[in-house]
Amino acid sequence: MLRPDGTLAIATSEKFEPLCVPSRYKGIHGGRGSGKSHFFAERIVEEATARPGLRILCVREVQRSLKESAKRLIEDKIATLGVGAKFEVLQAEIKTPGDGVITFTGMQDHTAESVKSYEGYDIAWIEEARSLSARSLTLLRPTIRKEGSEIWASWNPGFSRDPIDELLRGPNPPPDAIVVEANWNDNPWFPNTLNDERLYDQEHRAEQYGHIWEGEYAKIYEGAYYADQLERARKEDRIGFYGQDPLMTTRAYWDIGGTGIRADATAIWVVQFIGQEIRVLNYYEAQGQQLADHAAWLRANGYDKALCILPHDGANHEKVVRVTYASALTSAGFQVRVLPNAGGGAAMRRVEAGRRRFPIMRFNEATTRGGREALGAYHEKRDEARGIGLGPEHDWSSHAADAFGAMALDYEEPTVSGWSAPIKTRIRVV
Repeated sequence: MLRPDGTLAIATSEKFEPLCVPSRYKGIHGGRGSGKSHFFAERIVEEATARPGLRILCVREVQRSLKESAKRLIEDKIATLGVGAKFEVLQAEIKTPGDGVITFTGMQDHTAESVKSYEGYDIAWIEEARSLSARSLTLLRPTIRKEGSEIWASWNPGFSRDPIDELLRGPNPPPDAIVVEANWNDNPWFPNTLNDERLYDQEHRAEQYGHIWEGEYAKIYEGAYYADQLERARKEDRIGFYGQDPLMTTRAYWDIGGTGIRADATAIWVVQFIGQEIRVLNYYEAQGQQLADHAAWLRANGYDKALCILPHDGANHEKVVRVTYASALTSAGFQVRVLPNAGGGAAMRRVEAGRRRFPIMRFNEATTRGGREALGAYHEKRDEARGIGLGPEHDWSSHAADAFGAMALDYEEPTVSGWSAPIKTRIRVV
């Protein structure tokens, strides 16, 4: 509330106290009900009140209307904190003391030129930062360049590969960054109604609970093709330590990408077929790298004797160098087999085969995490207006899923050859 001296007294969760000091980057990640957005909205009102003329930018990746922005939340905080007389709420923005402003925008709509209009802003708050694309983050960071300016981010984590996680939670975060994790149990004002929702999910949506409420990375997307299979594999302890059998053939199933900066990723699943078990040993993915880099990874991980199994386009000539992936890998000393063109509907046949074979699969936990994340995200593209499915969505997860499905289709259950009825021996007694 507003003190007599004009400053604000705001009750703050102990978890957020480290973020109350100046820092170039401030991040809060965690599950629902932690109060992330409420904290940053209150800080915006507090900073605008204490620092006349402050300019603040609230950004999202996509903002089709102001209803999708934090504008209403900030308006509520202005009223609750008793400082309505100091602010002027307009249709598209909020005027703050000293001719300052709070502006709302979607980064997807901006170009490198249009975003320059925000160069003089003091604070940029990225709402739902998990959805911010790498392109948008690259545009925003150098735009907020004023001395002492800050970039704030709040988000429920999706995957470790999301741009905001790579920036603020990756191995090399910016030096002047304060990042905290906050979940429902860090919120002193966590409401009973929301707690009832949490308990329901804990009991009935166990596979999603950690992601929704505890701030964990998503293991399985709701509606993903392999959601049930991944959860069953976890419950049946089929995700653990599984080593390579030196006496069995090692197979590397590829989905071929390209070498350009915007090219699809190359994905490789390394497996062994052992009896009636598919042992999934490793997963590799790289974008924009040369074929030699993929081959080097196979060798470095002890798969130099692996049988490389390529999709049908592995026999096609690469656009720049007049060689095929198959011929190049053969020249590099690998055994190679190219799968036939599966024709129309191949994507769904791969999904069906993957689901059918999943119960006999065991995954080496440490080396297949990235691939299992991709399988957990691989889902159907839908036309929501008509309520119909349009087949598998082609996104970052589809490269891993395509190679995985090709492996499942290629698998043949072992049979015992040469088996016949037992031989009857007649004994003649003399």
